[in-house]
Amino acid sequence: MYQIGDRILYPMHGAGTIEHIEPRKILGTVRNYYVLNISCDGMELLLPVDSCDDIGVRPIVSKEAVKQVISILGQESSRMPVNWSKRQRENMKKLKTGDIKEAAEIVRNLTRMDRRKKLSAGEKKMLSNARRILLSEIMLVEDMDGEEAFRLVECAI
Repeated sequence: MYQIGDRILYPMHGAGTIEHIEPRKILGTVRNYYVLNISCDGMELLLPVDSCDDIGVRPIVSKEAVKQVISILGQESSRMPVNWSKRQRENMKKLKTGDIKEAAEIVRNLTRMDRRKKLSAGEKKMLSNARRILLSEIMLVEDMDGEEAFRLVECAI
């Protein structure tokens, strides 16, 4: 169980800090919820305490892991399916894992693809989501604001 002040990543939403834990009655059942403040946009999310393992919540990564992520961003793009729908499925599957390295690969590959030829609306949204998740964790680990994290990522790509 996490504690107030812990910094965690909620896959598909990003990294944040547990502000407090509160009971809520939803559909007639009282459960405890973490109130998570997402670092990159100040959004507050409620996470059921007893479901965190099932949905892939994890502690944020170390500074060493962020160094590895920056290295991944600078590496050659990985091969992706030519068909956009297959690419979308693969990227969504990677993003749902909550693995920061997978998010970094998505951001790197789609950013480079967007620079060569414009992405479809669906892939632009995928890039935006992956970037938001990646930036939120980097911001917390490196104690930097969103613009600094964005510049760090862009320079590495």
